[in-house]
Amino acid sequence: MTNFDFQLDNFMLYCSSKNLSRKTLASYEQSLKLFGKFLQDQFQIEDVKKVQSGHIRQYIKYLRERGKYSVVTDPSSKNNNHPEQRTDYKKDISTTTIANYVRNIKVFFNYLYKVEREVPKNPVENIENPKVERKIKKTLAPEELKKVLGQFDKSAFHGYRNYVITRLLLDTGMRISECLHLQPKSFDFKHKSILIKNPKNGQERYVYFSFKSANEIKSWMRYKDRYSDSPFLFPTTRGTQLELRNYERALKEAGEKVGISIHPHQLRNNFAKYYILNNGDWFSLCRILGHSSVEVTQKAYLDFTDEEIGKKYQKHSPLANMEL
Repeated sequence: MTNFDFQLDNFMLYCSSKNLSRKTLASYEQSLKLFGKFLQDQFQIEDVKKVQSGHIRQYIKYLRERGKYSVVTDPSSKNNNHPEQRTDYKKDISTTTIANYVRNIKVFFNYLYKVEREVPKNPVENIENPKVERKIKKTLAPEELKKVLGQFDKSAFHGYRNYVITRLLLDTGMRISECLHLQPKSFDFKHKSILIKNPKNGQERYVYFSFKSANEIKSWMRYKDRYSDSPFLFPTTRGTQLELRNYERALKEAGEKVGISIHPHQLRNNFAKYYILNNGDWFSLCRILGHSSVEVTQKAYLDFTDEEIGKKYQKHSPLANMEL
């Protein structure tokens, strides 16, 4: 085992102790293993102390040139995954993906420098993040959401479950990973609130649900208890915790049936945008979403279309609301 591999394993144990999501852990491990392979192949570097800023800049240049799926850390995986058969094989890696790789490398070396004191100088200190062109996230119209919800078979356990999950995500703005961890005891029907105990940032918070959701959740709880004694609110038919990828697939398939592209995080995004369009304020939205600051919330969701801004303006025009 090389020094780089040892430090990476130690970093992953550190991250696991902080209750980061599986998706985040997988992102760290994959991107850092690829970076370690690059260092070994191109510069024969196996020790984190030898990594310099120039090596990271060379890697960013390499990412822009190499193309998707053309490099793997485990050659045997090619026999199972057949990346060369993908339609996007060797196509350009997006700036967003490269920015994520750079961010993960920065987290790793900041850990080595600030937490473990394993490197005498931080090689990521002067590395700038690649500039990502922001894309406006699509706001799904109520008619589109209704069409997607109509594709779930509510007469079947899994269909009814996925229907309720989708509506709850849209009503509360919680993350799908948080939703799948929920237990009935997390709900306070008197105050219409849900205590989120396993959030991304490691802090507990409350999210809130509407009168519509209150009756829906009570009905689902009664239905679920007839078929499962699982502690989870949204279990599989076997009583185990529903995996994120299985819900993602069910939602995607429901959307495809009506020609609508949709994924779980889009429901959180739509919750935030409709909350602001319906005259909610940024401060309370920040608290509900579990962000560290209002600035983080605005950066993530301040991407309204011209049409949406125009409609909001008509509601709040100073002159329209004055008797002049």
